[in-house]
Amino acid sequence: MNILAIDIGGTMIKYGLVSSKGEILSTDKIKTEAEKGLDNILEKIDTILKKCKENDLVGIAVSGTGQINGMIGEVIGGAPIIPNWIGCNLVEILEKRYNLPAILENDVNCMALGEKWIGSGKDLNNFICLTIGTGIGGGIILNNELFRGENFVAGEFGHILIKKGEFQDFASTTALIRLTREKTGKILNGEEIFNLEKQGLIEYKNIIAEWIENLTDGLSSLVYCFNPKDIILGGGVIEQGDYLIKKIEDSLSKKIGPRFKENLNIKQAKLGNNAGMIGAAYLLLEKINQK
Repeated sequence: MNILAIDIGGTMIKYGLVSSKGEILSTDKIKTEAEKGLDNILEKIDTILKKCKENDLVGIAVSGTGQINGMIGEVIGGAPIIPNWIGCNLVEILEKRYNLPAILENDVNCMALGEKWIGSGKDLNNFICLTIGTGIGGGIILNNELFRGENFVAGEFGHILIKKGEFQDFASTTALIRLTREKTGKILNGEEIFNLEKQGLIEYKNIIAEWIENLTDGLSSLVYCFNPKDIILGGGVIEQGDYLIKKIEDSLSKKIGPRFKENLNIKQAKLGNNAGMIGAAYLLLEKINQK
């Protein structure tokens, strides 16, 4: 029993076969070509399905960009990256076209579900997830369930305000790259910036320290709102692992009260680029099991 999982991003569409235990059996990716719009996305899904249809598929699980009502599989908002994406009910389209059960959920919500199923959130009833990349996305697990909010847009952590402005404008990987360019005139990626900081170069130590302060300004607000036991961080920059996690913990500890520090853990997400596909597969299995 296999699930076709598809992760639709602004640049790439990742897809693969996922087992009922969350195992990635195969995976591949193609360019999204977002500017070509919804019809192009549907054509790409059709090509992917034809390629994978001989694999005992029980359904199609889609993790997607934007604000999504995952209860019905409709895109309800977000940046207009893909023309005609906002307003479409992808689940309705896919189920009618392929006669298979389908789901669509926001990509970071899927990440949270994937981490809960077989990742860093396994066996946890309450935690929050953040992805730190081009922007900052969020997912919330409360009482063992995905919390979507009244209008299905809970977890848009990147838009909360910190002292300097919008959280993601100062604490995303994009913000780190921009800050480095402003301070040094150099255009470097996140890994390159950390490598220079690890060499003891004071200029880069100061850049990383300022960026971490921005990051923990936002995290402290989330801690005071949710009083979580665990915060799970994902995104390419978090591949720095314990080295970065320790710096985040030290900075955050200075900004929150003693009761909020008790039992608080900052964890690195385990599932990497496959988290969205795995979480979407988990959600599809829930839908199938509820029938």
